[in-house]
Amino acid sequence: MMDGIGLTIIAIGIFFDLLGCVGMVRFPNVYNRLQAGTKCVTLGVCLILIGAIFMADGAPMRLKALLCVVFILITSPTAAHALARAARVSGIGLWEKSVVDQYEQECE
Repeated sequence: MMDGIGLTIIAIGIFFDLLGCVGMVRFPNVYNRLQAGTKCVTLGVCLILIGAIFMADGAPMRLKALLCVVFILITSPTAAHALARAARVSGIGLWEKSVVDQYEQECE
């Protein structure tokens, strides 16, 4: 029973990872791609690790997977923010069809 639940959660995680990959290829600029990569892939990897927790035999592996989930939830958004900030500071602009640029409004 637990293996079936674990495999289902892992399959959902792989689906979100694939959606994130498609978004990274299809979106128009670096900021939208960072959004797809951060949100979908973070959720996908966390779901894969949660599925591994359901399928794990021993407590040490479950604890390691849980620690990895916490680590990914903390570091992935932080890294994406740092990358987006560095891209913005280095002069990479928004997509030409972007409606609003809140960063420029705050700097003025």
